[in-house]
Amino acid sequence: MHEGFRVIGTDRVPELTEDGSPKLNAKTGRQVMARSVVVHRLNRRWARVKVPGCGWVRFRLTRTALPAAKTFRVTYRNGRWHIAFAVIPAPVAAPGTGEVIGIDRGVNITAALSDGRKLNCPQLTVKERAQVRKHQRRAARAPKASEHKSAEYAKVARLKAREADRRKDWCEKTSTMLARTYGLVRFEKLNIKNMTRSARGTAEQPGKQVRQKAGLNRVILAQGWGLLRRRTGHKAPGRVEDVPAPYTSLRCSACGWIDKNSRKSQAEFVCSSCGFTCNADTNAAVNVAAGQGGIPRPRRSAGAGGTTPPEQRSSVREPQPSRVGIPLFKRGRMSTCPGCRSARCPAPGVSSGFGVGSSKAGEPSRQGAETAWHRVNGLGHDVRRCCSHRGGCHVDAVPGHAGHTRPMRQR
Repeated sequence: MHEGFRVIGTDRVPELTEDGSPKLNAKTGRQVMARSVVVHRLNRRWARVKVPGCGWVRFRLTRTALPAAKTFRVTYRNGRWHIAFAVIPAPVAAPGTGEVIGIDRGVNITAALSDGRKLNCPQLTVKERAQVRKHQRRAARAPKASEHKSAEYAKVARLKAREADRRKDWCEKTSTMLARTYGLVRFEKLNIKNMTRSARGTAEQPGKQVRQKAGLNRVILAQGWGLLRRRTGHKAPGRVEDVPAPYTSLRCSACGWIDKNSRKSQAEFVCSSCGFTCNADTNAAVNVAAGQGGIPRPRRSAGAGGTTPPEQRSSVREPQPSRVGIPLFKRGRMSTCPGCRSARCPAPGVSSGFGVGSSKAGEPSRQGAETAWHRVNGLGHDVRRCCSHRGGCHVDAVPGHAGHTRPMRQR
């Protein structure tokens, strides 16, 4: 039997232009005739098509209107015949509400929507999976190149084809619902080809946990991520966007804080900053709907529902040095230090033009030295802006200060 063959329409119909007027040949001026497929409706569910060499063939209708196609293809797969007409469907009209929806795709939940709904792609039932394992065991025990082995593998293929049909039907219905309900649909950008790549490796460098990775690949491919995204783009052209996937599952949708510790489990999300609690997949879908993805540094405007300031340092950002500002100079005469005779030294009992003085007589002003002279930047101490006193350095309590190693020249 043929695996498939393409049939060109045998009926001749006049071809029209876009405005509905007859299309004429530029040289002869005659009406241009186009080929068309001859399709007759029998009832609400069945119709028939004329196949050259075979006559009239009945088929089951999946759409309300008859297909107006020029060609069609007949295929035979897993013991079943299929007919597909070459028709480009019209895009689904936008609802006009301007509503934006974000979709987070996963393994446990196929598609989590930002409005709280969770959609799952249908799989084989428990009984059907048991039948698949039974036929696979029988095929493994059958002799090689025997009819019994081929028959068992054919039964497995029919069950797998049933699962593929369910997945395709679910993707078609879900994509139509998304295109009709929402004005803008946002998906997280996933490289499914790289995610489902085999971990087998090479003979020189064999891979690790190959069987576990193969099982994960099968589960990912069984969800229909790529088909859902592709069919939604076909039905809603220009209204589907891809958002970078990094940090969408770690970002809090309420305050925008990014922390890997906020993801308590696969399904639980508790923000370590504001305490916001939500389903992890729904939280990621809200971030996708807000277009917040792929930004490693948290922003106050990154949250989809608020601007709550963080209470602790983010775990995805390295610690930054704390800069200490230097006060501005004031106009006027400044006093000199009795120890070093410097006008820029915050000496005991001296009020310089920087607004820095001493707390007690005979004790240096630690606040003045810390703010005006010693810039603690996390890497050390700026010795060039401090003088040497007889009693040693007067900022020994400043963090990061190791003391003077070479005193500055006194006047």
